[in-house]
Amino acid sequence: MNAQKRREIFVRLRQANPNPKTELNYATPFELLVAVILSAQATDKGVNKATAKLFKIANTPEAILKLGETRLKQQIKTIGLYNSKGANIIKTCRMLIDLHDSQVPQQRDALEALPGVGRKTANVVLNTAFGQPTMAVDTHIFRVSNRTGLAPGKTVLDVEKKLLKHIPKEFLQDAHHWLILHGRYVCVARTPRCGACLIEDLCDYKDKPE
Repeated sequence: MNAQKRREIFVRLRQANPNPKTELNYATPFELLVAVILSAQATDKGVNKATAKLFKIANTPEAILKLGETRLKQQIKTIGLYNSKGANIIKTCRMLIDLHDSQVPQQRDALEALPGVGRKTANVVLNTAFGQPTMAVDTHIFRVSNRTGLAPGKTVLDVEKKLLKHIPKEFLQDAHHWLILHGRYVCVARTPRCGACLIEDLCDYKDKPE
């Protein structure tokens, strides 16, 4: 795929959705961090349902520590892997208080040092909470990048690096959200909705449904 096609893809995605947003509900960087930790192998809808209740009673590191691990897990037990996620959130809260004055750090290394925070989670927080032009490659972005030819790669990191290299700078800040939403609702896993796709003519996918 050439640079002109790549640029046109993002021109169209921007025209259709000028201000894309995450579908996770949050009001502060800390709330976003907790929501993203919870979102691993879970739907945004499921996470929002749990955090709507949790954040009413505890939405700071201190408040969650006061809540305690057992009660925290009760609040998030509808989410997959809630035991390990709950334990990680408690450890993360302690580290935020002890090392970062209860604030979510804006540096990748500091974020990735937090329990339950990997590269993808760090990228989401850096991009969405702090406006950094990072690329959080989830299953949707990985699929869209490979299927369309936008940034084919065998690993998540391969795809991330190619996207950062090839996406024009003016689109980088919002590209993560556009690609996730496109993969979630149009370029879906089993049978992509090519007939409803606004970039179908720019896509290199060879097995488009008739």
